[in-house]
Amino acid sequence: MQRQQAPFRADIVGSFLRPDSIKQARQQLAEGIIDAAQLREIENNAIRHLVQQQCDCGLHVVTDGEFRRAWWHFDFFDGLQGVERYDAEQGIQFNGVQTKAHGVRVTGKLAFGDHPMLEDFRYLKSISGDAQPKMTIPSPSVLHFRGGRKDIDATVYPDLSDYFDDLATTARRHPRVL
Repeated sequence: MQRQQAPFRADIVGSFLRPDSIKQARQQLAEGIIDAAQLREIENNAIRHLVQQQCDCGLHVVTDGEFRRAWWHFDFFDGLQGVERYDAEQGIQFNGVQTKAHGVRVTGKLAFGDHPMLEDFRYLKSISGDAQPKMTIPSPSVLHFRGGRKDIDATVYPDLSDYFDDLATTARRHPRVL
């Protein structure tokens, strides 16, 4: 008897190389040549093209390529209430290269409010047609283990059990709003 389905599953991670149009637009934004709304329109066009490519390849799950993100995890965490991004002393060693020196730290009570990536996901969903939209959501443990106790304000969370309770509550909340 011949198999109807492969005995394995293949999936895409979600991150694609950013097209030159986005790289150039980000540079133009940094130089004050374009504004954030113009950058967003350029990103939207690139994402629309990418979603169409994924559908044309027969994928049933599509991603925005993480074109709006600088980091797969920091950008998500930075959108949580009580978390802020900062310039770190050194980057992360990855594949023989050191990344830009950024980090995130907990400076207030954690919560999942009006997260900026909700709008990004809604846009992806609006152009996905019959395909299932997909968004990378980092594990809550990444927020903790990237910086550890030193990146959690002890005046906000003197007891780490309260931090972990809030982190778990926040993690349960974000998939529900998508």
